[in-house]
Amino acid sequence: MSMLDTAKRWARTIKRDTVALWLAARDPRVPWYAKAVSGAVAAYALSPIDLIPDFIPVIGYLDDLLIVPLGIMLAVRLVPAGLMQEFRDEAARRAKPVSRAGLMFMIAVWIAAALVLLWLFWPKPA
Repeated sequence: MSMLDTAKRWARTIKRDTVALWLAARDPRVPWYAKAVSGAVAAYALSPIDLIPDFIPVIGYLDDLLIVPLGIMLAVRLVPAGLMQEFRDEAARRAKPVSRAGLMFMIAVWIAAALVLLWLFWPKPA
């Protein structure tokens, strides 16, 4: 098996698990702490806006290559195994949703960062 095939299979697994975690965050059988982590990870992963934009060289892909997979691994461990398999099966049949909550969160983070930078660098009266 080639390295490209391995990367494609890994990407499909990440996408499926993201949708499965999105489902887990909405299921009443999942413990509250697993719901919280699953919901946060799914919202971030499904958000059309990244914390670190991809156009920034090297670190732009850090969230895609490290933050999201590590978050998924943590959330998957928190969801009971039987339920996680059920969510994975359902996720394989569904289309990938888009997270409006994740989008709003990322917009809020960028606005907060801009306000902090303005406050730090705005000339102060003497």
